Amino acid sequence: MIGKTISHYKVLEKLGEGGMGEVYLAQDTKLNRWVALKFLPAQYASDEEFKMRFKREAQAAAALNHPNIITIHEVSEYESRPYICMEYVEGELLKDLIAEKDLSIGKVTDIAMQTCEGLAKAHQAGIVHRDVKPQNILIDRDGRVRILDFGLAKLRRDAMLTRTGSTVGTVAYMSPEQAQGEKVDHRSDIFSLGVVLYEMITGQLPFKGEHEAALVYSIVNENPEPLARYKSDVPGELQRIVEKGMEKNREMRYQHVDDLRADLSKLREEVKSGVTKTLVTRAKSSPSIAVLPFTNLSADKEQEYFCDGMAEEIINALTHVEDLRVVARTSAFAFKYKREDIREIGRKLKVETLLEGSVRKAGNRLRISAQLINVADGYHLWSERYDRDMEDVFAIQDEISLAIVDKLKLKLLGGEKAKLVKRHTEDLGAYNLYLKGRYFWNKRTEQGYQKALEYSQQAIERDPTYALAYAGIADCYDLLGWYDYLPPEEAFPRAKAAAEKALEMDETLAEANASLGWISANYDWDWLAAESKYKRAIELNPSYATVHQWYAEYLSYMGRHDESIAEAKRAQELDPLSIIINNDLGQVLYYARQYDRAIEQLQKALELDPDFIIAHFFLAFLYAQKAMYGEAIAEVQKAMNLSGGGDLLMVAQLGTIYSSSGRRDEAKKVLDELYELSKQRYVSPFYIALIYVGLRQKNQAFEWLEKAYEERDHWLETLKVHPMLDSVRSDPRFTALLKKMGLEK
Repeated sequence: MIGKTISHYKVLEKLGEGGMGEVYLAQDTKLNRWVALKFLPAQYASDEEFKMRFKREAQAAAALNHPNIITIHEVSEYESRPYICMEYVEGELLKDLIAEKDLSIGKVTDIAMQTCEGLAKAHQAGIVHRDVKPQNILIDRDGRVRILDFGLAKLRRDAMLTRTGSTVGTVAYMSPEQAQGEKVDHRSDIFSLGVVLYEMITGQLPFKGEHEAALVYSIVNENPEPLARYKSDVPGELQRIVEKGMEKNREMRYQHVDDLRADLSKLREEVKSGVTKTLVTRAKSSPSIAVLPFTNLSADKEQEYFCDGMAEEIINALTHVEDLRVVARTSAFAFKYKREDIREIGRKLKVETLLEGSVRKAGNRLRISAQLINVADGYHLWSERYDRDMEDVFAIQDEISLAIVDKLKLKLLGGEKAKLVKRHTEDLGAYNLYLKGRYFWNKRTEQGYQKALEYSQQAIERDPTYALAYAGIADCYDLLGWYDYLPPEEAFPRAKAAAEKALEMDETLAEANASLGWISANYDWDWLAAESKYKRAIELNPSYATVHQWYAEYLSYMGRHDESIAEAKRAQELDPLSIIINNDLGQVLYYARQYDRAIEQLQKALELDPDFIIAHFFLAFLYAQKAMYGEAIAEVQKAMNLSGGGDLLMVAQLGTIYSSSGRRDEAKKVLDELYELSKQRYVSPFYIALIYVGLRQKNQAFEWLEKAYEERDHWLETLKVHPMLDSVRSDPRFTALLKKMGLEK
């Protein structure tokens, strides 16, 4: 080939060759630029069907215009031999980079994140690479990642399967489904990238075998050595990311490459700030447990709150044990009243062990049974029965928690034992009232919050030093204000006072720190204080799913979308069956303008509970952004029907969608209705402003946005990111409002 002129390309030198052909450097004589010509192997030249597929796949790859993907200029033939003309980039293959030097964590995350961006573009176009490996990743002279050979791996697989019946690609980087010849999708690329990550960090391949069959067996059945075996300063979070990327079950793997990128982005920021924890070498992943709701065997069915409270207290105690992953209450309690197989529950919650128990209460006497079960085989690891007086309930909880730690072979570090058996009150009556309050708060209804408030206040009357009860009051007022059941100036100052009181009594209370962070963000608009309190709560209790959820919302409002999505995913991992947490992941994706992914996530939330109003609420916004106004209105009407038609938030949203879809008369009718209702109860000025934005009446819109500011309407925290406000962002009044709120300098 060297020295020949092919079409208008003069071949200068050979750059390399591989399973899919030879690559040459050439000069484009028409445009006077360097290009790379890739010629497919000669044995394919006579196969017309293969050549046709090659052209189709190459054309699809050529449509991928992205800075992290090598651009394809042309697809053609020379003497019946197919070739691709693509841009020529000077740089170094990742394969050679790994062989030459020990890559820093910062460099590893940077390369992986850029690779994620290129793959995301392809996956959005429905193209799966199928051969992600260091040989197909080029780092140019500016440090930019360029992915090679899109579309070719599929052709190679088809061709070789037709001829030899063997698996193809580079086997060491294949996903289990690809290695076994099953149908693959974009998640196969994610697995391969997980393997590349592992190799960049350790210099080793995670799966090994003397021959192809042994290697395939390792990929399908064996777990790699921990990263820390090869590199001592690996952050623990990076181990988690790599493990999730290489999950053998594709349903448990990262579902989108954007999620992997978000986690890497968050890790990179933590590495820069120096807050990451170095990984301790371990033979297997951390033990995990779900505490199921205890069964009420008492004659008095009202004792159910006590049974739920027992389980919840044990959950809260176990979250203080380092290296023990504890499933949050919402997900564990999703199996209440359901007679599911232990193994199925363990699979859904992704845990190795389950604690289940029962409570029989008669007068002042208690009989509590508890069993720790190994999910894999259903055998009991430990069981115990306690026949005690009611006054011994705290001691029983301590004994159960300590027994779990012992049986799971966990070592308590530092002050962990003190936290594990910590008592927030010695008053049994106050404790019972607090449990009743939490029981009703978890119903997530206006009536539930009011009842929870009453019980928490009664608990404080019995024990004025009961910090958890004050945190319970703060949480009640937080959500009464958020759902507009109370005006902001009534709900949030009361919530703040209760949270501060709780912290006066116990500054290590994660729940109270999280509540104060929530108030700082939603009412005070003190963004630095909010982040500080959220981080403090996470430091005190990393397993508290709610604080990760609220922190994700905060990051979203700040426009820090990658971090927000990563934090929301962390909350989801801790509480996988929580409807509100699954909803909030969809919500932050909406504010990040990842509309299709947000719709997909909210539909998953509705699979958990088809009647969850807020999921329908955000779905309506998403459909409106995609100009699917019929679907948007249908979602609002579902939400209104579920709320009994009296939820003002849904009424206001209907007006917003009417106005943005051009149905002006109907939008104005909704405005009239809201004006009338505002004479009787609180109506969010922010949503009235959104209706005016849709009507293109900017002066009225800004008048109501100012009113929202004056009333400290918590929806105004979305000002920086809410897509429904995009049409007024260029107005100087909008910039002025952002600055006034501290959302822009």
